[in-house]
Amino acid sequence: MSIAAATTRPGQVLADLLPASRVKDAALVLGGAALTGIAAQIAVPVPGSPVPVTGQTFAALLVGTALGARRGFLSLALYALVGMAGMPWFAEAGSGVAAPSLGYVLGMLLAATVVGALARRGGDRSALRTAGTMVLGSAIIYAVGVPYLAAATGMSLTQAVAAGLTPFLIGDALKAALAMGALPTAWKLLDR
Repeated sequence: MSIAAATTRPGQVLADLLPASRVKDAALVLGGAALTGIAAQIAVPVPGSPVPVTGQTFAALLVGTALGARRGFLSLALYALVGMAGMPWFAEAGSGVAAPSLGYVLGMLLAATVVGALARRGGDRSALRTAGTMVLGSAIIYAVGVPYLAAATGMSLTQAVAAGLTPFLIGDALKAALAMGALPTAWKLLDR
């Protein structure tokens, strides 16, 4: 089957355009986890916050969208479990379960699953749909990460929102804009 013919079928994500095999699925899951770990090392500290701006959330949302719900979940589950076991690939070479930002990692696991399911329904085929998919994914990450940050640090919820959400909104808008250009463009190129 050619890639062009495969792209016209509904219910596919980008990873489905590769020939199907268990080896391919395993490689995609491992690759998604590794990409997220590498992107987490792109970190900029935020004054007054224990959570840095990273490429991690962008990678997690792209992994979910490109791989679909099942493979996206498995990639982020692998990323989270290996990081909690001690691999230093959370933000700023962190690891373990004591990090105040672990809630964001758990939120990424859920977000990758949801955006993967939305991608199967065409949530990555146009700029507007991709924007909605990325906004929902980011909201899920914050919905888990901010309360976890409050509980882990003893901050009030208001303080956690100020330290763990507000400073990141502009960066998230830029990440969504990148995805709005990249994902629909990938589909258009593959449809040719």
